[in-house]
Amino acid sequence: MFLGAAPGVGKTYRMLDEGRRRARRGTYVVVAYAECHARPHTEEKLEGLEILPRTQREYREGTFSELDSTVLSPAVQRSPW
Repeated sequence: MFLGAAPGVGKTYRMLDEGRRRARRGTYVVVAYAECHARPHTEEKLEGLEILPRTQREYREGTFSELDSTVLSPAVQRSPW
């Protein structure tokens, strides 16, 4: 588990580094949700990892992307741990 109290401290970057390391060793790794904030180095870390699809939700006057919860349960059932 990766926790951080401030944006931009490297939580996502570090978590993706660890996920890639474990995937190279044969561990099942899936990314449920990663927000890259248009940071190219973080986006590169997602390459080669399975990413669960997002869905678009309209709320008030905007459209937002979020995890498609219908795919979460099947991913967990594949025993990622």
